[in-house]
Amino acid sequence: MARSGGPDGGDAGTTVPRTTPAVLDHISRALPDHQAVVTAERTLTYSELRQEVRRAAAALVDLGVEPGDRVALWSPNTWHWVVACLATHWAGAVVVPLNTRYTAPEAADILARTAAPVLIAMGEFLGADRVAELDTAALPALRHIVRVPVDAADGTWDEFMARGEDPALVETADARAAAVRPDDVADVLFTSGTTGRSKGVLCAHRQSLAGPAAWAACGEITSTDRYLCINPFFHNFGYKAGILACLQTGATLIPQLTFDPEETIRAVAEHRATVLPGPPTIYQTLLDHPRRDDYDLSSLRFAVTGAAVVPVVLIERMQTELDIDIVLTAYGLTEAAGFGTMCRATDDAVTVATTCGRPIADFELRIDAADGDDAGEVLLRGPNVMLGYLDDPDATAAAIDADGWLHTGDVGTVDAAGNLRITDRLKDMYICGGFNVYPAEIEQVLARLPGVAEAAVIGVPDQRLGEVGKAFVVRLPDAELDEQAVIAHTRAHLANFKVPRSVEFLAALPRNPGGKVVKPQLRERV
Repeated sequence: MARSGGPDGGDAGTTVPRTTPAVLDHISRALPDHQAVVTAERTLTYSELRQEVRRAAAALVDLGVEPGDRVALWSPNTWHWVVACLATHWAGAVVVPLNTRYTAPEAADILARTAAPVLIAMGEFLGADRVAELDTAALPALRHIVRVPVDAADGTWDEFMARGEDPALVETADARAAAVRPDDVADVLFTSGTTGRSKGVLCAHRQSLAGPAAWAACGEITSTDRYLCINPFFHNFGYKAGILACLQTGATLIPQLTFDPEETIRAVAEHRATVLPGPPTIYQTLLDHPRRDDYDLSSLRFAVTGAAVVPVVLIERMQTELDIDIVLTAYGLTEAAGFGTMCRATDDAVTVATTCGRPIADFELRIDAADGDDAGEVLLRGPNVMLGYLDDPDATAAAIDADGWLHTGDVGTVDAAGNLRITDRLKDMYICGGFNVYPAEIEQVLARLPGVAEAAVIGVPDQRLGEVGKAFVVRLPDAELDEQAVIAHTRAHLANFKVPRSVEFLAALPRNPGGKVVKPQLRERV
């Protein structure tokens, strides 16, 4: 519980902190010398993490950030991201994570819509400097860019932190942290929609904490755990089921900058990692790695996966060959604060592999099925359904009905034990490497390519990534487009996970009498 003099964040009479400043205040007092974040460059105890967060929050105050302002984070998994995220909350502001794979135009769209005055961004990363490509003249609200050193020892992070040395600014930041309430907006995470334009999901502090707490409880996570986080912080999985789950349990967070199979198993052995979440492809890669037996992976005890179909044999191999005690699957979406249902530690391998488990985090689950049909749209209701979409009341009303049910757009069934099984999607979304991909966005990009008359995109199975995009293109007369040109065009305008991996040229797209493209017929061609 937060103590007098620090952030409160709970309702009167409660003992559970319900804002991230209150949680950080609590855990730093309970476990001051316990490792909070461990990277190759720096290790922070919970007490040190709190001090760094307060300094960074003071620096944000000095940059003119006001309570309720949005601070954008566009950077990979470094300790700076953790500090910047929690500092944004400590200063009373709202976190807006940006996907590191975004192109400059994709990032600029979100920066413009959130009117973020500050962007904390990566320096050169994976051989590219996308931040330098931003057209800042078109972003009048963006006053400051703080560059985090990633691949090179440059950046402005140290200069930024030096702004937070003034005790008066720290005092102001502390007052802001104490004033944050559970219903205040904590973050805006953007998720693409079927219209092709991303939508910003608003979540309150209490919601962004409740989901990870329930998730961590299913995995029996405690302060003795060492959590190797390969899921990116810009995603719900890395941010909420990673940073915020560790913050609430006192577990030690070990971020990985990028996923490399051998580096991952080396890190498990070196850090004696106990928790390793990720999409199914991660575990498949580790299990089949030729040097797996060279490393001691016996410390692993908890893994959670999802975001794709999970073979039963994969769950069994994780339990036997990797000797992981608890292997679980889960289902969630950004509009439900990233969570929804999850298996439990007592579930067998078949249940874990073939279902998404039962509701967590006080969610109610209902299947909106027609009479006589077991399958229907998956609906969720509860205190952790999003507050709404940013500046889009119509889309909010379409997603959340008058009775408070969130319409997920997924089709599923519920078995006698209450386990959810996702069977299809009402929308055309597919999942590539754990990231949601919406064909409408890709199709809009293809429509702007000279020589394209029309195009449709579907997800097709891929052994490594789960699903990848396949584009069906109809050329204009006399156009000389080939597969390479189509893929190159999408790569120039979209993040890599959205780029189709193959292209098939057709004389015409299959359409129903109403003129809508019949994508099941395209899937039958694969």
